[in-house]
Amino acid sequence: MSHFRKKFYTSDTHFGHALMLTSCNRPYKSADQMDEALIRAWNDFVRAEDIVYHLGDFSMNLGDEDRVRSIFARLMGSKVLVLGNHDYKRPNVIHPTLARLDWMTSPTTSLETTDEGRRVYLSHYSHRVWPGSHKGSVHFYGHSHGKLPAVGCSRDVGVDALGRGYAPQTFKQLTAQMDLEDAR
Repeated sequence: MSHFRKKFYTSDTHFGHALMLTSCNRPYKSADQMDEALIRAWNDFVRAEDIVYHLGDFSMNLGDEDRVRSIFARLMGSKVLVLGNHDYKRPNVIHPTLARLDWMTSPTTSLETTDEGRRVYLSHYSHRVWPGSHKGSVHFYGHSHGKLPAVGCSRDVGVDALGRGYAPQTFKQLTAQMDLEDAR
């Protein structure tokens, strides 16, 4: 039986980052428990043949390459990284641990794709305007940890955004409340 390849979007997993437990009110007792829950939530929806666009801040403690590599390997699907502020070793230099992971494409600061026949602009940061924003393009972003309200055809895809269940989401899920017909 053949399956169609689905696209998913997520951001700000911050694997291994204990500060997320308090600063983002994540309901876990430890960073290890959080990591296991995030991996489980990811794999509950994503299949091996799917693509996940991760919009930045994949992991903290990037000095522990074996740990980061192990988490990456356990996550289903092909993975694409749009770089976030915590994904760099120093300004404009991607952390070598992330650079050595088996991403589907080279990590980049922004990216465009299409989904459900719609142009989609991906960035770690929210934009007030983006390529095609006046012609029906959709914008997915992270960084704000659910604290920045959705505007028009833009959405926070981070794991901390309300209603995301800490799992990657599809285009249809993320745009369910958008008036996409008026955006064209």
